[in-house]
Amino acid sequence: MADDGTAAIERALELVSESFIAAAGPGGQNVNKVATAVQVRLDVFALRLAPPVFQRLKELAGSKLTAKGELVFTARSYRTQEQNRADARARLAELIRDAHRLPQRRAKSRLNRIGKTQRLESKKKRGTVKAGRGKVSFD
Repeated sequence: MADDGTAAIERALELVSESFIAAAGPGGQNVNKVATAVQVRLDVFALRLAPPVFQRLKELAGSKLTAKGELVFTARSYRTQEQNRADARARLAELIRDAHRLPQRRAKSRLNRIGKTQRLESKKKRGTVKAGRGKVSFD
């Protein structure tokens, strides 16, 4: 059974801290009065992830991960606190789920003898074309 990170997501949603901030953008005067944007913070060390999962999480998080090890998501797409809160939590869950997913190993490509000779022939042709592009001498 592959670990899809369900337990880690549940732990993350319990440990998350939220703060509501004033959002920019559409909303008229309401946006100036009501703090609808949400900022979600999570200490990734409290999740106790396995080292390879933690490494993938760091790579996937990018600038969302602070130097102190906090994941910070800001959601301001919607006009209500509840929708922004759900959006931020969904994005956090998706990031943790992606970190638990093992990357697929690349299959080594195999080239047969005919393909190899065709490639070398085309390289030789290209080389002769390029060799003929030198300076023209009139002697």
